[in-house]
Amino acid sequence: MPDIIDQPRYVCALGASQTVQVIERAVPILHAGPGCGTKLAAALATSNGGQSSGYISPQIYPSTNISEKEVIFGGEDKLRETIENSLKVLDADFFVVLSGCVTEIVGDDVREVVSGFKGSEKPVIYAETAGFKGNNILGHELVVQAIIDQYLKPAPVIDKLVNIWATVPVYDPFWYGNLKQLGILLSEIGLIPNVIFGPGNGVKALDKIPRASFNLLVSPWVGLKNIKSLEEKFGTPYLHYPVLPIGPYETGKFLRTVGKFAGVDLNLIESVIKKHEDEFYYFIERIADILLETREVGRRFVIIADSNYALAASRFLVNDMGLFPSKQYIVEDTPEEYQDLVREQFKDYKYGISAEVEFTTDGGKIHEELRNTHFPGRPIVLGSNWDKTIAKELNGHYVGISMPVTERLVLDRSYVGYQGGLRLLEDIYSVVLEYAI
Repeated sequence: MPDIIDQPRYVCALGASQTVQVIERAVPILHAGPGCGTKLAAALATSNGGQSSGYISPQIYPSTNISEKEVIFGGEDKLRETIENSLKVLDADFFVVLSGCVTEIVGDDVREVVSGFKGSEKPVIYAETAGFKGNNILGHELVVQAIIDQYLKPAPVIDKLVNIWATVPVYDPFWYGNLKQLGILLSEIGLIPNVIFGPGNGVKALDKIPRASFNLLVSPWVGLKNIKSLEEKFGTPYLHYPVLPIGPYETGKFLRTVGKFAGVDLNLIESVIKKHEDEFYYFIERIADILLETREVGRRFVIIADSNYALAASRFLVNDMGLFPSKQYIVEDTPEEYQDLVREQFKDYKYGISAEVEFTTDGGKIHEELRNTHFPGRPIVLGSNWDKTIAKELNGHYVGISMPVTERLVLDRSYVGYQGGLRLLEDIYSVVLEYAI
């Protein structure tokens, strides 16, 4: 008998529509039932940092809105008509057809329909993103793979150009700020960042993908298949850095690793690191009394999040802030093939510290386990809106960093790098100081 998942922390694969939407002037065309786009966007975007609309709103995504008629007689003609009208009516540069559960169950040949638009003025590709295949993280990878397989073509390599692949857009409420800051860090050591998602990029960024000197993946596991596919198709080498760098320790390690891989002058890298570390520790000195004297927070923290933030935030809190990790809960439904890879990263802290990790999608089970855990002092709980109540029960401090984040509006805020570490400290201690007043 299947288990009931309490407190879902992701949506189905069709949520990949958000990945399409954040490619500038790209439009998803849904071959799915009525309401799918709006409901998925409400859960994945609107309820996750207030990300709701964009160049095209989920409320007006082109959709076949299939009914019983299409289930019985097939929906290929309706899909063809929807694509034709979208190309006529919408002012966009790139179209991605996404199929839903029902259309894949009844066997509509989306590939055949989309192939009829191969010579269109604007590119039209497709990804089979039926919800029963997996969650929106898989859907994101399927869309990127569709771009690789159906759109990208070989092109001359540009020296020092680097494709940045990191957190899943929109699913990570801080995705834009994080990608932006990664690009800034690479620029400071003389590399040319190519950020695919977000404003100012779009099709021109897609066209640069085969021209990169290497692909940089900053993620525990999401995107590994995509960058390996790019290496196979275009011969582009890749660097997999599994930790989103937050704070001076991890960011310095990140810059040295990337710089060495790219052949950047070591003196330049060290000068960039010193400049940022001097500024970071200037601010730490200014708040030293707060950090050392505030009695409203214990030394333990719990993270209930996707592997990206569970790993990144825990590294920062241990390596830079001297806190100690209790059990860390990873809730993104990490495929078994990657779990050992992720688990090993939680053994690589300073001071010989390691953290116990559990992979689970059951928020109710996590909360019950936390109720039976002893915490000396008030713990810090980093998680989603689902975890506010358990933080209160534990007399702890809650900060929302992982989907769903309903209590925050997120624009270009970032936790990446030296500035990102300061921002995370601000967010944590702003909550802590509420109890100290």
